[in-house]
Formats: sequence, C-alpha cells, structure tokens
Amino acid sequence: MLKKIGGMRRGCAVMMAAGVLLAVVIAVECEAKGKGGDIEPALPPRLPSGKLVASGSSADLLKGPASLGDVGVAKEAPVVDFLYYPGQTYKGNPWSNWGDGVAVEGKYYSAIGDHKGPDGNAFVYEYDAASKRLRRIVDLREVLDVPAGQYTPGKIHSRLDIGSDGRLYFSTHRGSTRVTTDEYGYKGDWIIRHDPKSGKTEVVTHGPVGKHCIPCSVLDPERLIFYGGTASGDISDKRNLFFAYDVRKRKVLYSGYDGPGRYMIFARSTGRVYFVPGLSGRLHRFDPAEGGAPVALDVEIGIRAATQETAGGFVYTVSKEDAAIYRFETRSERVERIGSAPVGTQTYITSIDAGTAGRYLYYVPGAHGGSEKDGTPVVQFDTKTGKKKVIAFLHPFLKYSYGYTAFGTFSTAVDAAGDKLYITFNGNLGGMRRGRPSWDACALVVIHIPESERLS
Repeated sequence: MLKKIGGMRRGCAVMMAAGVLLAVVIAVECEAKGKGGDIEPALPPRLPSGKLVASGSSADLLKGPASLGDVGVAKEAPVVDFLYYPGQTYKGNPWSNWGDGVAVEGKYYSAIGDHKGPDGNAFVYEYDAASKRLRRIVDLREVLDVPAGQYTPGKIHSRLDIGSDGRLYFSTHRGSTRVTTDEYGYKGDWIIRHDPKSGKTEVVTHGPVGKHCIPCSVLDPERLIFYGGTASGDISDKRNLFFAYDVRKRKVLYSGYDGPGRYMIFARSTGRVYFVPGLSGRLHRFDPAEGGAPVALDVEIGIRAATQETAGGFVYTVSKEDAAIYRFETRSERVERIGSAPVGTQTYITSIDAGTAGRYLYYVPGAHGGSEKDGTPVVQFDTKTGKKKVIAFLHPFLKYSYGYTAFGTFSTAVDAAGDKLYITFNGNLGGMRRGRPSWDACALVVIHIPESERLS
C-alpha cells in the first residue's frame, strides 16, 4: 500500500500540475467573460473510488515543506481515514465547520453549516469509529420549523458537549451578519439538545439572551448548566455577553456584559467556569455555587481554544495573538505559560485537545485557512518536555490521494483511548472563486496515532 501510494504520488503530481494550469486558463477565460473567474466543483463531493471512506498511509505523511526548517517529525507514519460529510448537495456560502466537536465512547460528534442567511442551515453528525460510518443526526431547519423567509442559522459555532443525561448540547449562530434583524423575525439564537439513543432533537430555549447569537459555549455536564458567550445581532454592537443557563429549570442564572470572545475554560472538578473578556487579558471566574457576577482574578491568560480538564486537574489553552500555550491548574487557579504552538508560518489555532493521560496535546495551526502552506501539520505537544512534533503532514497527501486540499479546522477531538484524533476540515475540491481556491466542502480525517508516537 505504501509503495502504491508513493508511486501514485509522482504520477499525480504531473496530473495535478496539468490540472492547476487548466484551472488557471479557465479562470482567466471566465474573468474575461465577466464571471469573476468562478469554477464550481461537482456536488455532492465523492471519493475517486466511489466508496464512502478511504484509508491509507505513506511515508509522504512525514515529509513537510522545506520552508519549515528544523521541525520535529514523527518516525512512524499513521494510518489516515478520509470521508466527506454527507448532505453537501447544494452550493454553500461556503460549506464550513465552526464548532468544536467531542469524542465519547467510540463516537465523534461534529457540525457543519451552509453559512447562508437569512435561510441558512446547519447539521450535526455522528461518526462511529468501529464501523467508520458518518451519518447526519440533526437537521436544524427541520427542528426549528421556522416560516419561510424568516431567520434560520447557518452555523453551529459553539462546542458540542455531552451531558450526564446522555444528550448532546450545542447552540446556534448566524451565517450572514446582515440577517439578524427585525425584517427576518430575529429574536435570538437557540440552545438545542439531541438524544443519540432515541434520535430525538428538541429546542431547550430560544433567545436566552434576546437578539444575540451564541457562538461560544461550554456545558457543565453534571449540573446541566449551559454557559454561553454571545455576539449581538446588531453588528454595530461589539459587546459580548456571558450567560449561565440552567437546563433543568430552563432558567437564566446570570447574564452580563464583558463576556468571552470565542472560548471558555470549564473545570469539571470544581464546577467553575473561566473566561477572559474578548480573547486575552485578566481571567474571570463564575462559580454557580456562589452566583452573582463573574469575579476578575489577578492572573492573565490567552484563551482562543482550551482542552477539557485532564485527570491531573489541568486545562491547557492556546492564545490567539501569539499562539502561546498555557497550563491552568484548576484547584489553585495558577497560570503558567509552557510553550509556543506554531511549527511554521501559521499561528491561528481554534481547537486543542489533550489525550486522556494529559501528557500530549494535539492541534492543527491555520484554522481559518493557510494550513496547507505549512503542509497542514498535525501537531503533538509534549506537556512534560515542552517539545512538539508533527505526526502527519496532510498536504499534499490528501490532494494527491483524493483531490482535496485541507485549509484548516475548528474541530478536533481525541478518542478516549488516545489512539485516534478526529479532525473536521474546511477545504477545497478544485473550485475557484474570484481566481482563488474556494472553500467547497467539509471532510472528516481520522488520524490513527501509532503507539510508538504516544508512549514515552
């Protein structure tokens, strides 16, 4: 298999070069015709083999671009599973992933949306690692049943979390920023839950904070408190709100300004939630046992993404500004900067996960596009030594093998056994918009982390 893929790579390189040249010629012709150089790919996306899932490995997965210089790289290449998300049957604006998924009991839950407005739609999927089957379990528009022409969200931008009741919780977010208005009947966004066992999906509440979207969330699974960070439907209002919503009592416990920009820390051991107003600065704590407004602590931290709490009582975060990695001790509320995340030119990281033992962190730099410039590196960070290594360079492997360029991700999750990393990618099938490669489709990549690369 390795020789076959390696041999195909050389032949495909010539074919891809010819394909790129043809795309450029077509783009120039379209531009001359006043069509903006747009080339639309065939939908729904399909694997060249016609199968629903493809698996492969190659030594090429361990070869990064020369521009990266001296970067630590794994010695054993992983097996990589590749699937397209079903349901991408029409042109999105674009098809994209924005919410962070979760892995639990051999399943991976994630979301994608069409980013449209006012009549957008978003979907939730369940991936079964045993059967390698990816199926859609939630169609938001069907659940919300909103009258035609009225607002429906084109994104799920929040985390997906599993409660102690076994149900999956998440919130919704706009696609277009111009449609959260009275004209389209906008009253606020939704908190939704889905029962994987019964298949039932229901609205928990609509507009817990009036006329605000909910792009940021985390769930306290034991107390069933849904914590949210909002963005005003009025795009001229840049203030974020923080709120705590009691799912059992269907009641807002607290709501106030200076909320989180995109992510929060949840300490499962204490039930406390932490955030910084915006994306960096002084850490704020909300304790449901005490109530009242969040309390500002005398520590600073960057939080664009955060892990779940490890068995050792730590949460790891990564900042937006400089992609620094921080360790937060939940008992002492002590913050320590332990390293720098980037391995190349890309620094934006929106999902970071810790293995069950808490030693290794995993992430993919270049969340909003650009990861391919560094070879779409999947990085493992050792919290014990502070060293980082790339366990796979997915570009150009995915392009040569399946015709897909992975641009970036907002959703990663580590399996409980620590042997699989799930990644939902935004990427390109070959389409062009305004003369540039477009976001055409979302795909799921499962990295089977070799045992030799995750044991000391």
